[in-house]
Amino acid sequence: MGVPTTGEAYSQLMEHLRKAQECSAMLAHLYRAQDDKPRVANQWLQVSEGFKKMQYTLTQLAMGKLN
Repeated sequence: MGVPTTGEAYSQLMEHLRKAQECSAMLAHLYRAQDDKPRVANQWLQVSEGFKKMQYTLTQLAMGKLN
């Protein structure tokens, strides 16, 4: 294994965030399927959207658009 690079670290971080976003979206879907849990489903959907926003922010940071 070689010396870690910023590109590799960024890629790994984005992959983990993508997986977390997908899992939280799935949890929202599963809770929505349970008719008695719509509030919990909405909260998981908010978590999913938060991960999407984090991915966008990190991409902007990596591109040097945030100072």
